[in-house]
Amino acid sequence: MLVGTPAYMAPETILGEEPDRRVDIYAIGCLLRFLLAGEGVFRSRNRVQLLRQHLQEAPTPPSQSADQPIPRAVDDLVLACLQKDPASRPASVDEVSRRAMSGISGEVWDEEAARHWWKTHLPDNCGSSDPTSGPLTSEPGVGAPPGPVWIVPAWRD
Repeated sequence: MLVGTPAYMAPETILGEEPDRRVDIYAIGCLLRFLLAGEGVFRSRNRVQLLRQHLQEAPTPPSQSADQPIPRAVDDLVLACLQKDPASRPASVDEVSRRAMSGISGEVWDEEAARHWWKTHLPDNCGSSDPTSGPLTSEPGVGAPPGPVWIVPAWRD
């Protein structure tokens, strides 16, 4: 019996192998692709077909479906997370985070860089100069920047 969400299931889970932390890396890749491109890694109304795609088909980079440019390093990270062979995926969530932060601008993002980015961009996109005020929503101009969502460190004030 399979347990999980078919759109996010790693190939080894589908095959009934003993899962380890690398299934989470695969799921992170699925989630990142959805956040960046607005669509899942694979699409099918049939669950069996969707599972077959996870086992056999190569995913496409998010930049091929996104409405705005995605850095090559971010495409590469998503595809690395979605490798069929668990040993070929990033070794840890820390590695995924580090690669994601460096893929945004070519420089490693720390909390100070993230805070500066939000203070610079949030007022234009959301009408507020306080990035911690108000709930984030998917409604344009209300709490969330347009386009892909970038994962940045949380404030620690």
